[in-house]
Amino acid sequence: MLRRYLDDSFAPEVRSRVSLLTAARTMANGCFRFAAPFLAVIARGNGTSLAGLGVALAVGELSGLLSPLNGELVERLHRRTAMTLGLAGVALGAVLAAGGHHPVVFAIALVIIAQSKVSFDLGLGAWISDRVPYGQRSRVMGLTETSWAFGLLLGVTAMGLVTAATNYRVGYLVGAIAVATMSLLIWRGVAPDEGTHHHSQRAEPGRIDRHRTALTALGMLTLMGASQALFVTFGSWLVDRFDFTAVSLSAVTFGLGFAELFASVSSARKADGWGKERSTALGAGIMIPAGIGLALGHGHLAIGLPFVVVGIAAFEFAVVSAIPLGTTLVPGSPARGMALMFGAGTFGRALVSLAATRLYTHHGMAWPAVMSAALATITVLAMWRLRRLH
Repeated sequence: MLRRYLDDSFAPEVRSRVSLLTAARTMANGCFRFAAPFLAVIARGNGTSLAGLGVALAVGELSGLLSPLNGELVERLHRRTAMTLGLAGVALGAVLAAGGHHPVVFAIALVIIAQSKVSFDLGLGAWISDRVPYGQRSRVMGLTETSWAFGLLLGVTAMGLVTAATNYRVGYLVGAIAVATMSLLIWRGVAPDEGTHHHSQRAEPGRIDRHRTALTALGMLTLMGASQALFVTFGSWLVDRFDFTAVSLSAVTFGLGFAELFASVSSARKADGWGKERSTALGAGIMIPAGIGLALGHGHLAIGLPFVVVGIAAFEFAVVSAIPLGTTLVPGSPARGMALMFGAGTFGRALVSLAATRLYTHHGMAWPAVMSAALATITVLAMWRLRRLH
């Protein structure tokens, strides 16, 4: 389906496998993204507080600090092996999340899901980097990144509807079965590395440009934090303020998925031509007025919800545009470079998960929205400086 967006200048292997890889990542993203919008529903089902599950979510995000270790591991594995094991780990984590009855168990499950998904993402990013030149990389990565939107549009929505009919535990089990199935399909459908792509023949990593790496990491940390301030609170805001049910939340996540899909496709089409740094800054820049508008209009659904949609769609455009930057941070080692960037991003999400849920609990939706706008501003400044440095 997606291969028609890639012309003959792309390798046949890339064109023939892009749809399968995107579908697999869609399933993994569905399990990964399910917790944030349904945090209030999960808390009620578990008999725990929103703040308590916010801590569990933060612990899961903090595990992103292990991403550099994941990068080292992925560089030593076949790309197909890294992707297959990553998907199997996501399925295992989803089963644990379904069976756990304590926030600690839930936190462990989120750690397993998060780190397993990182392994898959690094394997996928490195697989693409091995086969696609940097100047064309945003196109392919943008297409595979539509899985972030489809994960919400299809994965989270389906899990949410199952949750509405049964409970969140069954929702997680459905996600686990889907991801485990994709793990088998990846193993059977993607060829092992050969020739210059074989792990034993890859070049040794070169010297890291510390200034460039620091700016990229800062931009990703604040960008991820800006989005997380919205993701971990908007579901609770809709439930608490406007009496949304699991079905209503599923409808909202479905709409958000369409917005993210539009943003992903737009980035895939434009980021290579506009420049990765400029495109990232543009998306983050749109998040600033969206956050401010939500802070001012959070008392009215017709005003606040559109700002949530705009803010999340703008984030998607920004993050899809930024991901190719990570593939060049460590010369000769795209997985290590992406791991550094992902580690910074997940650290930002972890810090904001804890802070935003507490701000929401004590002050409502306005302050998390202000936090989102402030962090997005830092991202714009970091990308502006990175572009001047480049």
